[in-house]
Amino acid sequence: MLKFIKNHMVTIDGISIYPIVSLSIFFVFFALLFFWVYKAKKDYLNKVSNLPFE
Repeated sequence: MLKFIKNHMVTIDGISIYPIVSLSIFFVFFALLFFWVYKAKKDYLNKVSNLPFE
């Protein structure tokens, strides 16, 4: 089954760009998320983390 999919994907022109684009989107998303968590105010994070207990 995997051999069929691999051989079919090879015939598509320009398909090699999709893994690069998806990795870039993945990296940028988590880099921005890390930056936001790093810069977030501690009182806001404590307030949001205690919401399920209220």
